[in-house]
Amino acid sequence: MSRVCELTGKKAMVGNNVSHAMNKTKRTFGANLIKKRFFIPEEDKWVTLKVSTSALKTINKIGISAMLKEAKSKGFLKK
Repeated sequence: MSRVCELTGKKAMVGNNVSHAMNKTKRTFGANLIKKRFFIPEEDKWVTLKVSTSALKTINKIGISAMLKEAKSKGFLKK
């Protein structure tokens, strides 16, 4: 499974390592992802999602149901 947030679509970015001599080599900045279980009260079931920590903060603020609805409307969620 790829390292992509299932709710926001965040994934790895590409950048440069820059040495003291200003030599640049390519590198990737991985997304800060965690695997977390959420309880969906409307469906009365548990769902395991791989989410970014910023998405987790948003879930704590607006709730998992609103976040799932938003992710479905943006096309990040497959269901």
